[in-house]
Amino acid sequence: MKELNAILTVASRDVTKLLRDRTRLVFTLVFPFIFVGLMGGTLQSNLGRAAGFNFIGFIFTGVLGMTLFQSAAQGIISLIDDRENDFSQEMFVSPISRYSIVFGKVLGESGVSLFQAVPTFLLAFALRVPITLPVFLALIPASVFACFLGAGFGVAVMSVINSQRAAQQIFPFVLFPQFFLAGIFNPIKVLPWYLVPFSLVSPLRYPVDLFRGLLYAGRPEYSRVVLLDPLTNLAVMGAMFALFLIFGTWFFVRQETNR
Repeated sequence: MKELNAILTVASRDVTKLLRDRTRLVFTLVFPFIFVGLMGGTLQSNLGRAAGFNFIGFIFTGVLGMTLFQSAAQGIISLIDDRENDFSQEMFVSPISRYSIVFGKVLGESGVSLFQAVPTFLLAFALRVPITLPVFLALIPASVFACFLGAGFGVAVMSVINSQRAAQQIFPFVLFPQFFLAGIFNPIKVLPWYLVPFSLVSPLRYPVDLFRGLLYAGRPEYSRVVLLDPLTNLAVMGAMFALFLIFGTWFFVRQETNR
């Protein structure tokens, strides 16, 4: 019971921090408009007919995957800075398991990520992205899986970083290339041979492709947009999440034990 209370406390703290951060809330509203509305609309007007599919829907699925994955991963990595600050300093010296802290952080940041995805869905409806009720209902659990994968990735990155300064330098380096390798803004059906291995090991690729597989299912452009079927994407995401969480948590707990 003590560990469960600790998990829920850590998780609720992350959600509370989001609701109190007005700047982050404003950015949550502006971010999807910039990418889905401006970039999607521009690409659709100039390249949509030649590409053979609607770029607004294409970028919506990419931005949705990026928002969920990146927010969860960044939130987990913030645990490094939490070790020296306010409530978290007491949390790290309290008699609770480090595994409970990490798992609570995973749940909390996944909830934060889902909240931040709401404006993306609202904008997609406003721009008439073809999201039917069955597709929307399927996207909800898929979004949860994407959050957990991002959180697991954050745990793995956090486990090899010792300071917030190192996190600020390393995290963009491991995340930014995935924007292109995962095909958030650009089709990756065909890639140069030397980029294929990097794309295959890019975790962000699979939730983005999962969303596209659900959105474009039964449509003529499915074969042009989707790389793997949804079940395959889910299987890869599950394997990656387990790998990231198990080994990342183990390394993190080992670091904390040796502090």
